[in-house]
Formats: sequence, C-alpha cells, structure tokens
Amino acid sequence: MTDNPSKSRTESRTAARRGRGFAGMDPERQRAIASAGGRAAHASGNAHRFTSEEAREAGRKGGEASRGSTRAARGGQTRQNS
Repeated sequence: MTDNPSKSRTESRTAARRGRGFAGMDPERQRAIASAGGRAAHASGNAHRFTSEEAREAGRKGGEASRGSTRAARGGQTRQNS
C-alpha cells in the first residue's frame, strides 16, 4: 500500500493532506518567501508597478470582459443607461 511499511495508512493520508511545497508551509513562511521574490523581481527590473491610469484602464477592460455578453444583448447599453 505505502512505500514505507513503518508508516500507518492514517499517517500517510495525513501527510498527503498537509500539502507539499507552498501549500504545506505556514502562512508566515509563505509571506517571507513571496516578499523576497518581490524584492528580487524589482531589483532585477522584471517587476511592474501600475500607474493610476494603467490600473484604471485594466479595471475598465476587466469590467467589459465580465459583462460583455449582457452588454451586447442590450445593444451596448450599461445598466445605468437602460
């Protein structure tokens, strides 16, 4: 059943439920690793910070994508206009 005969079936299931990698870590350890990755990305120039205008545009596009089918059915009108 298991690769290690000294482990019981219950112990094997418990170990599987804990998760591996990031999922198995405590939240504080996850934050520390993510924070270090963010600092490294900014230091290497691979990270991007949105300006207010870029963030506004991204939000507008996301809103259009999520309401696209209903907006088309109303002839391009928004809920406020209909």
